Amino acid sequence: MTPPAQPVFFIDWCLGKTVANTLLEAGACVEHHGNYFTPNTPDAEWLSVVGDHGWIVLTKDKGIGTNPLELQVIARANVKVFSLASGNLTRQQMADLFAGVLKKLEKFTTGNQAPFIAKVYKDSRVELWRNRTQLLKLLK
Repeated sequence: MTPPAQPVFFIDWCLGKTVANTLLEAGACVEHHGNYFTPNTPDAEWLSVVGDHGWIVLTKDKGIGTNPLELQVIARANVKVFSLASGNLTRQQMADLFAGVLKKLEKFTTGNQAPFIAKVYKDSRVELWRNRTQLLKLLK
């Protein structure tokens, strides 16, 4: 599937509706996990669907970047993932952080080829964590 002109951010269940609503108010295109999947849908399952749609994952789930199965799904489905480096923020703090770096995320996605996993830090830094080459090696 061809990605849309404006990036679509897929909000993982663990971030909640506050992040989704705040990003919508900031002008982002947003899809929320709860609109497509149950809360207990395995990450490997929904990551594959998100990749098929060309959506960009926003999460705070640290396991997505370390679980071998999930890493392989990210690689195979060409998923772009942004994960909060600090998961111990309030929902509103997470929402404000993602809204504050929205333009950085959009620019980052155009400058980095999928698949990748990047970290979003409290100080608004966005840094590549696992790049395309590293992820695609997992498929060999």
